[in-house]
Amino acid sequence: VQTERGAVQYDKRITMDASAYLPSDGGGRGITATGAVARHGIVAVDPRVIPLGTKVFIPGYGIAGAAETGGAIKGQRIDLCMESYHEAIQFGRRDISVYVLG
Repeated sequence: VQTERGAVQYDKRITMDASAYLPSDGGGRGITATGAVARHGIVAVDPRVIPLGTKVFIPGYGIAGAAETGGAIKGQRIDLCMESYHEAIQFGRRDISVYVLG
């Protein structure tokens, strides 16, 4: 798949229901399930679908790390961390292709 950094190899492509979150959502601490600081490039996944620690590529978002779980993230759902409320609202909720990098 072609990224802003050039072509990268991927193991599989998954169509997922995507939404956006802010670092202050949930408990408000901004620390993910893996202990990482929530910021752009951190996504919440169901670890049964995409294991925590996995790198993914999302067109229009970039390369990200699966480092959060989220209470409502079950099955083919993914939550992308955004930098601002405006950015999160603008993203909304939609189906996206997620490329699991190898």
